[in-house]
Order: sequence, then C-alpha cells, then structure tokens
Amino acid sequence: MTELNSDLFFDTTHYAHRALFARDQAWQTLAGLKNYMDTALPADELPAELAGGAPLTETMILVNGALLSSQGLTIDYGDATKGKLLVSRDGAPLADATVLMAGTVLVGGKIRLGKGVLVESGAFLKGPLIVGDHTEIRQGAYLRGYCLIGARCVVGHTTEVKHSIFLDDAKAGHFAYIGDSILGNQVNLGAGTKLANFRFMPGNVRIKTADGPLDSGLRKLGALLGDGVQTGCNSVTSPGTLMARGAMVMPNVTVPSGYHAKSIIR
Repeated sequence: MTELNSDLFFDTTHYAHRALFARDQAWQTLAGLKNYMDTALPADELPAELAGGAPLTETMILVNGALLSSQGLTIDYGDATKGKLLVSRDGAPLADATVLMAGTVLVGGKIRLGKGVLVESGAFLKGPLIVGDHTEIRQGAYLRGYCLIGARCVVGHTTEVKHSIFLDDAKAGHFAYIGDSILGNQVNLGAGTKLANFRFMPGNVRIKTADGPLDSGLRKLGALLGDGVQTGCNSVTSPGTLMARGAMVMPNVTVPSGYHAKSIIR
C-alpha cells in the first residue's frame, strides 16, 4: 500500500500541535482533529462577555487573559503576522496584546486566541477554535468550528474555514474556501482558491495513487497541501487532493483528486 504519511508533506518540528500528526496516513490527522480540540479546550476558554454571539459594540483588547476596553489606548494596526500590531497606554506598550475589533462575533467559549492576534470587524468565529500567535483574521472571515490555526497565519476577507488545520505561516488571504483540509507551513492560496471536500457520488473520498486508489475512510476530505505549496487565483482542488511540498498550481486550474508529486500543475 502506498504510504503517504505526514512527514512527506509537513515539517511539524516546531508546530505547537505536532502531536496531532502522529498518524500512518496524512489524512488520518483530520480524523483525530475533533477529539484533539475537545480535549485541549475547556468550555470557558474565553471571557464570558465575549462568547455570547452578539457583535462586539467596541474594540476590545486581550492581554495575559485579561479583557480590556480599547478606550484610552492607542492601537497601531500594523501587520500582525510580522509582530507590528501594537497597543499602548500613555506611550507604554502592552506586550503581545490581541485586538478584537468592534463588529467581531464569537460564538461559544471554546475559543483560544494567541498573543498579538488581530481579528477585524465582521469576522465570525465559532468554537472550538485555536488561533496561534500573531495571526490575522480579516474582515468577513468565517471560521465554522474545529479550526486549528497556527502562528503568523492569515484567514482572509470572506474566507470560510471548516474543520481544517493551518500550519505556521499559512495564508488564505482572499475569498477562499477551506474544508476538511490541511495547509502546510508557508502555503499561500491565491484569491478565489476553493478546496472542495465532498464528492457527488456516495461513499468515502478515495485517493488516486500510482498503486491504485486508497479509501480515506472519510466522507469529507478536501486537500492536503504540503509545505510551501502555492495556488493561483481561482484554482480549485477536487476532494482528496494531496500535493507535495513546494508544488504550484497555475491560475484557473482544477486539480484532480489524488497524490501529485510534480512541481507545477497546469
């Protein structure tokens, strides 16, 4: 049987949640995601006043677990992924402050936000959710639950993420759909990229390999994009797409299901 384990696609040496990747086949990581997050997150991870599901009426600041009003504070909305989101009081910095802009919606208390995170107005965050340090969640982003987002990532404008994993520095900046998928370190999705996760025909998603198809055991499976993969604008991956490290997808291409070892997909 073809072995497509996580080490073939991802370097998890420095990833905060590397224990999740201890699986024989890389897609089995997704099968264990719900249990991992349910175990990792207590029900009251967020301050109660944030978890009610109503849009925030003012910009709020999280610092070392404490919730502060932004009134009287100065916010420099620099690039969060480069550590340039800065909050200060009377000229004194509040180190690693996380900013939740007015209009953000958070549902359920099982949401963990790292240090130096920026969540822009109109983003909808549904737990369970873990967001790593210095990540940027842009206006209109929709995180539907069981999303594990690494450090210095971008979840972009009108991007929808469901039951998926971003390793560190993965970016889906514009108009993307990511369902039941894993984005490796430094993956970059071009605007309009869609990672389809549900096949029209009955049965589990099957992965095409040189040795024949493999049953993933999953009814829904999107894409596993190895470290450094880049997709062009308006590209689509079919359910059960696995791409080797450093691969590139040209714009407007539909990538067929299966394991793709070649570097450029046209």
